[in-house]
Amino acid sequence: MADRYGSDVLSTDWRAPKRGRAVETPAQIGAVVEEVTTDWCGEIIAVDRDLDTVTLEDRRARRRTFPLGPGFLLEGRPVILTAPVHRTAPAKPTHTASGSVAVPNAPARVARASRIFVEGRHDAELVEKVWGDDLRVEGVVVEYLDGVDDLAEHLRDFRPGPQRRVGVLVDHLVAGSKESRIAQSVARSPIGKHVLIVGHPFIDVWAAVKPDRVGLERWPDIPRTIEWKKGVCQHLGWPHRDQADIARAWKQILGRVSSYHDLDPALLGRVEELIDFVASSD
Repeated sequence: MADRYGSDVLSTDWRAPKRGRAVETPAQIGAVVEEVTTDWCGEIIAVDRDLDTVTLEDRRARRRTFPLGPGFLLEGRPVILTAPVHRTAPAKPTHTASGSVAVPNAPARVARASRIFVEGRHDAELVEKVWGDDLRVEGVVVEYLDGVDDLAEHLRDFRPGPQRRVGVLVDHLVAGSKESRIAQSVARSPIGKHVLIVGHPFIDVWAAVKPDRVGLERWPDIPRTIEWKKGVCQHLGWPHRDQADIARAWKQILGRVSSYHDLDPALLGRVEELIDFVASSD
């Protein structure tokens, strides 16, 4: 049934002005406002923070200055003009993620003929995340091999030389390992003086990330009968059924790395050594 008496006038804010209540609004240069006590309408052309004033210029190029605060209309609505907030640009980083001195706005150098080889995609992604800025400044490209077993074949195809040096980062390069035997064989070959093979002691590059970054006191010991990455995921309670699960796990680990501070020093020195070696080939 229709309400003969209309709505309850006390159910709303009956004291509110017809144009609404004034709200604080920054006095932006170029905005057109009206000062209500004088009916002066003009464009904001200046704001003086020290004097708390705003200067308006009307369509005849006449200017008047008023105190900041209430008493203005913007697009017909009451506003309280305040000094605009100046947002300072974030300071540019002084160092890269690897700890090197940053070179602001440095263009990427044309890629050198020399290369850095790493064993797999995860190695390449980690090197890019921490040393990417340095590599672009030096013009060094990183390629991954899908394992070190075929390193000799890759090197034969690449044909290293004085201007085509190759640095190789190898996982688990410890005495008596398969990796160490491959490195010794390359070093004794005719191209050995143009190739630098260095390695870290970790069974996989995952373990070069400091364990506390993923909530561990130390990386777990995984039995040889279990694939190491799957065993780590199982220890952490992460899915590990297939390669997609392993890829997601790596993304989580890589996401905890923002700079060299998040990596074990045993990896840091080796990567720096490789960059120096291939960058000095010119």
